[in-house]
Amino acid sequence: MKLNSPLFDRIRVKPAEDRRTRRYLQGCQWPGCASEGTHKAPKGRHQEGQYWHYCIDHVKAYNQSYNYFAGMTDDAVYAYQKDALTGHRPTWKMGAKGDGQPGAAANGAPDPDGMRDPFGFTAEMGGAFRADRPEPDGRIVRTTERRALELMGLEMSAEPAEIKARYKALVKLHHPDANGGDRSSEDRLRSVIQAYNSLKQAGFC
Repeated sequence: MKLNSPLFDRIRVKPAEDRRTRRYLQGCQWPGCASEGTHKAPKGRHQEGQYWHYCIDHVKAYNQSYNYFAGMTDDAVYAYQKDALTGHRPTWKMGAKGDGQPGAAANGAPDPDGMRDPFGFTAEMGGAFRADRPEPDGRIVRTTERRALELMGLEMSAEPAEIKARYKALVKLHHPDANGGDRSSEDRLRSVIQAYNSLKQAGFC
């Protein structure tokens, strides 16, 4: 076998030529620069995905003066940033892209929120999607007050006198003194007191 054979040269520990794959680098695109363009720099707005190729010194100089929003008004910049939150995709309010028919509760009655409920979830939740949905008498019952009324076994339309009477009855029922010193229902008593205080603070009684 010839020592200068190209086949033999391929298996040399130190071949005659550097056979590693060389990456092609184009020249720096900065006017008058002869260095290699080792770094990419974005061309700007409306040219997304396109880049200039600069050397390290010129890419630093380019980045110092680069402004993506150059030429845009403050209102346009704000609108762009707001649209960027949704990836510049159109958005609309819930239910706006439906069939245009108002929502209906499980029993077929119109839902005041304009939401459809084909599976009857509103009936399980007391007919409310929103925590601050007003009652028929115009009073707004939030989630905290709604839970407090349910804990005391009262309807959403309970009057102040009814709430106070139920509170007194539950305190007498669960107080240790009324149970011969038995403290097994003391946690229930605390829950009732807390529920009543939240209703009182909200102006229900």
